Amino acid sequence: METEIKGNFIHDIIDEDLSVNPSLKVHTRFPPEPNGYLHIGSAKAIWINYMTAKKYGGLFNLRYDDTNPSKEDNEYVESIYEDLKWLGCEPTGGIFYGSDYFDKCYEFAVQLIRQGDAYVCDLSQDEMREYRGTLTEPGKNSPYRDRSVEENLELFERMKNGEFPNGAKTLRAKIDMASPNLNMRDPAIYRIVHTPHHRQGNKWCIYPLYDYAHPIQDALEGITHSLCSIEFENHRPLYEWVVDHINLGGEVKHREFPKQREFARLNVTHTVMSKRYLRQLVEERLVDGWDDPRMPTLCALRRRGYTPHAIFDFVERAGVSKALSVVDIELLEHCIREELNESAPRRIAVLHPVKVVITNYPEDKTEYFTLPNHPQHPEMGTRELPFTRELYIDADDFAEVPPPKFFRLKPDGEVRLMGAYIIRLNEIVKNEDGTVRELRCTADLESGNGNPVDGRKIKGTIHWLSAAYAHDTNVMLYDHLFTLENVADIPEGKGFDDYLNLNSVVRLEHVKAEPSLAGIQPGERFQFVRTGYFISDSKYENTFNCIVGLKDSYKA
Repeated sequence: METEIKGNFIHDIIDEDLSVNPSLKVHTRFPPEPNGYLHIGSAKAIWINYMTAKKYGGLFNLRYDDTNPSKEDNEYVESIYEDLKWLGCEPTGGIFYGSDYFDKCYEFAVQLIRQGDAYVCDLSQDEMREYRGTLTEPGKNSPYRDRSVEENLELFERMKNGEFPNGAKTLRAKIDMASPNLNMRDPAIYRIVHTPHHRQGNKWCIYPLYDYAHPIQDALEGITHSLCSIEFENHRPLYEWVVDHINLGGEVKHREFPKQREFARLNVTHTVMSKRYLRQLVEERLVDGWDDPRMPTLCALRRRGYTPHAIFDFVERAGVSKALSVVDIELLEHCIREELNESAPRRIAVLHPVKVVITNYPEDKTEYFTLPNHPQHPEMGTRELPFTRELYIDADDFAEVPPPKFFRLKPDGEVRLMGAYIIRLNEIVKNEDGTVRELRCTADLESGNGNPVDGRKIKGTIHWLSAAYAHDTNVMLYDHLFTLENVADIPEGKGFDDYLNLNSVVRLEHVKAEPSLAGIQPGERFQFVRTGYFISDSKYENTFNCIVGLKDSYKA
């Protein structure tokens, strides 16, 4: 992870706060809801909060926003922490749960009722929506808004005791039904949900809503800067109202904090970030689980072969601002390609094998050619590749009727086998159906190890493997999950599933790989020369996932 942390508008805000209060200890948090797996958009929020705390020598909390028991599961709790650790963002301030604060949230709700700042409302959800008004018309007061403190206390107690069904009543903050901000028009702060909680069991049947619970949690944990995505900007007045109207006493460390500040979400081309859509993809088996390498989830990116460094490099290059934008996925591909170009050992794999027979080479002979593990980094060493009479080359490196400027293997043409001999194609042997069975060639046996030849210019170099020593493996090739560039801009009458790329994954079996790729550990990354970057899959044995191809079309 980068040691130099570049500034942004959030850091400008913090610098100003520190100029007023130099002793301020910056404290941030990441508050995911455990109702799905984290995705690359989550990585932006993690990076901003973690790196901000790190820059100012502060603390960073992980706090699970587990206030909606109907959608949450311990599976997601565990996956979130695993992803956080993988990114290298250990919570220096501790790990917390929103449910840890349920008792405090209830106490503060009772306090608001006693102050005349909250009331129990019997309006249904549809009726509340009708009473709320519009952006151009003020709302109407609920007929239950003027209940006495005593009646509200009694009803709220009965709500807690489970005497009413779901949706029968809510506790609402008494603010202003004529406010130009719809979020301030007496928002609900508690609702009835008769669903066991994954940590609290059946203790509660009423649960605080996020806009009410979150500022309380921030204040009690000593969070100074509650950094969240831009859709919460219109919620900020409610955040501040809650902090101002509850009596935190000596429990909050800095009276002027916490303060909420917002940044633009990370949107990426050819993918979706909505957990609802991601869950739909998984539940309808349109993908191979949350960790399908085509998904934008962090566990999928990890399985695909992306690194924490590449992901954070992408986030940093995409920038931190308040302006909404869609970042080209090619920037992410550029970041991992740039990293692996320096670090990935080189290996040979023939994805579409065609047999080549060297007719002037002894049938019982095996010799070895030395190839570098990385041409630009000799310190990474070398490996020995066996050479025999029968070889495999890739079908793309052969053309019976070659197009113009085709410098690979063609009839009566010469090509160099990488690190080995120059060969000439003399005969094409076909099967009855017209497909190529083998290519019969002769080798210039004086040209081994890249030795120069007698004035001939050999323009093409191709990769190869010994048929006798090649290891059979499987390769997964991936394309974008969606054909639409901006999946958020779906035409009316269409669904996101109308734009699923039906060719987003191709499985190649019986791929020929060099012997050193047999039995390697899951998670090892390589460059398959002239093809792309691959990782040994963590889910299926003897399978390599394509991380990204060699071609880089991204321009900064």
